[in-house]
This record gives sequence, C-alpha cells and structure tokens, in this order.
Amino acid sequence: MTDFQNGLLAVNGENLNKENASIAAIATLNKSGKESYLQQDIPTRKTEAWKYTSLYNFTNNPDGYGRLAETFNSEGLDSITTIPALNAQRVVFVNGQYSAELSSKESLANVVRFSEANEAQQAVIADNLDTAIEQEKHVFAALNSATVNDGILVHVGKNENLKTNIQITHITTAQAKPFTVTGRLLIVLDTGAQATVVEHFVSTEDEQNCFVNAITEAKVGANARLNHYRLQLMQEGSIQIGGVHIDLDRDANYESFQLGLGAKIVRNDINLNHNVGGSHCELKGVYLPQNKQLIDFHSNMEHKVANCTTNEVFRGIMADKSKAVFNGRIHIHPDAQKTLAELSNKNLLLSDDATINTKPELEIYADDVRCAHGATIAQLDDQARFYLQSRGISAAEADVMLSFGFINELLENLELDAIRDLIRPILALRFGRDEELMKHIG
Repeated sequence: MTDFQNGLLAVNGENLNKENASIAAIATLNKSGKESYLQQDIPTRKTEAWKYTSLYNFTNNPDGYGRLAETFNSEGLDSITTIPALNAQRVVFVNGQYSAELSSKESLANVVRFSEANEAQQAVIADNLDTAIEQEKHVFAALNSATVNDGILVHVGKNENLKTNIQITHITTAQAKPFTVTGRLLIVLDTGAQATVVEHFVSTEDEQNCFVNAITEAKVGANARLNHYRLQLMQEGSIQIGGVHIDLDRDANYESFQLGLGAKIVRNDINLNHNVGGSHCELKGVYLPQNKQLIDFHSNMEHKVANCTTNEVFRGIMADKSKAVFNGRIHIHPDAQKTLAELSNKNLLLSDDATINTKPELEIYADDVRCAHGATIAQLDDQARFYLQSRGISAAEADVMLSFGFINELLENLELDAIRDLIRPILALRFGRDEELMKHIG
C-alpha cells in the first residue's frame, strides 16, 4: 500500500464520520469497501486489465488527490447543468456536494439522496447496494465504497412507467489543489418498471485538477426496461475513473449509450450480468479523444444462463496525439445455451500520432450459441475524400463530413432527441474546430 493510495483513503475517510453515514447500509458499505481496498493495489501497466492505460499522471501528481474540494459555489453554472428540451428531474452535485440551487425544485418520489431516504427507501438501499459489484476485481469501486458518504437512489416500483427522465449531473470547478469527487448512483427497477436515467459529467472551462470516482449500480427487475445514458463531457485536466455494474432479471432490458469526449484520463468499466433467461443488453458507445487525452472503455458481459442476448457497438475517433483503449469481453457460461451475442468495435485514426488498442473477446463454454465479434482500425477513406472534393468540397470540409458520418449512425438511433441535440454542437466544435466547418454537422 503506497502513500498515495493511503492518502486517497485516509482523507476521504473523513466522510465516514459525517451524519449521513448513520444509514446502516452506508456504514456497512464503507467497512466492506475499505477491507477490499486495503487488499488491492493501484493498477500499473503490469496489471493485465490496465496494460495500455498508464496512471502515471494520476499517481505521480506531487500534490496528490487525497482531499475534498474547498469551494462549492454554484453561481453561474446553470448553463452547463441544463440539457435543453430534456424533460427531467434534475439532481446536481458541484464538486461532490449536492446543490439545491441547481437541482429541480419539485422532486419525484422515485429519486432520493441516501441521506434523506425514508425507512422504506433505506430498506431498498440495504437490499441492493453493492450487490452487483465484485469489489475484489475493481480497486476503484472498492475505493468508492470505502469513501462514499451519500448517493442517489432511483427506485421505480412494480409496473410503473416513469414518464419523467432522471438527470444526475456532476459538475467540477477548478480548485487551488487537486481534489477528489466520489459519486454513487443506485438504480432499482422493480418488476415491469420502466425508466430513463441520464448521467451527465461536466466541468467549467478553467483548468481542472480533479479526480472523479463515480460508480453506478443498476438492478433491473423481471420484464423491466432501463434506458441509460452516461455522458462524459469534462475538461482535459480532469481524471475520471469509475464504472457501471448491472444485474438483469428475467426478460429485463438494459439499453445504454456511453459517450467519452476525453479528459486527461478516462477509464470506464461496464460489467453486466445476465442472471435469468430472456434478458437483453443493447450497449452503444462513442469515444473521441484529442490532443493528449486518454480514454479507456472496458466492458464485460456475463451470460450465465440460457436464452439471453447482447448487442454491443463502440466506435472511436482518435485525433492529434490522443490514445484510446477498448476491451470488450463476452463470457458465455456452460449453461448459457441459445445465447445470441454480437460485439463490434470500429476506429478511425485522424493522425499518425494517435493510438488505439482494441481487444474484442469471446469466451464461449456452451455449444448452442450464435456469437460474433470484430474490430477495425482505419484512416479516412481517400476515395470518399476525393469524391467529395471532386464536387467542390474542400479537404477540411470532407474530413469533417466523413468523421461525423462515421459515428452519426449511433447518434441517429438515440431515443432522446434532447441528448442528440446536446451532443451534436459539441461534436461540431470537436470536428470542425472553426465556425465555417461546423455547418457540415446537422
């Protein structure tokens, strides 16, 4: 255990003595998380699951990240908090602290902070918190469990179709010294329930120096449907490491869109368990690092029983000297007959200095399955570029159109128009880099 690793635990461990930790479930979580964390080390390049992702800039920061933010001012942040045209119950945190000023004034009974949960809601938390996570395999999930002192519960009851979307926003602002934000979200959908949850990570434009450790757990009940968006839109100085852990019951449906626009380091682990027959996972993702950013997506689909399906598609575009890592694994257990699973990862390199390491995996121990996986790495097509230029389109304009077209297929299929409308102007800035080129992204 290094001084850096101890620092993360010791300083954030001050949270354990706060009033919010009086909820028995959180106290139990803190204890088990600390025990698991102390038995693990921060990953290095020698760790198989981290061999292409260096945490050097994280672990060798001379000031460390073992402190909380000093200021939580929400003034002037409303513009980056709001997702226009999204009908949503909004819960906002600024530098890890709940902001009543930026959150929706009228609250839904389905959404509550752990610290304000009533007796029935505390029972839901106690029954479901930390049940989808294997802490011994995820040191940063263990750190989250050890240090979290509050979180958000989204609970949708039996056969309830929640018409209002849920938006959970984490905003970070620059501080004098590096700091840590710990976020925990628990989503519980009972039998036949339906809900849409949007996780929204943003930061101010000033220089960032934060570490965001955000963990989401989703328990999707029988015949329930969860539509889940996770949007990483933070500035380049930030570091975000966390993940999503999902359990699916019989005939449950989990549909997710993951967006990574880059930070200094982004690592997102997605772990899903098909626990009962008939469940389906539809996982889509886009990552677009630039400059010297690094984005790492690791997904693991556990098909434990028969008659379940997974469709996973990730696309990435790497520019400048950026780096991306994609590792998608589909594990078919011996009893998982009649499984249908597909995994696709396609990548574009816009620079000779950009890097992608991709590793799609199928691990199959059943014989009556239909599975496929594949990955591609390419540059922009010269013939397509020539075709556009021959019709009066400049080389720069052609590159913007081809790059956007590469990922637009995934955006077009998003159910929420508001999310698509939020993302497109951001992509226009990313691809176009000047106002004249932005007109080619509609």
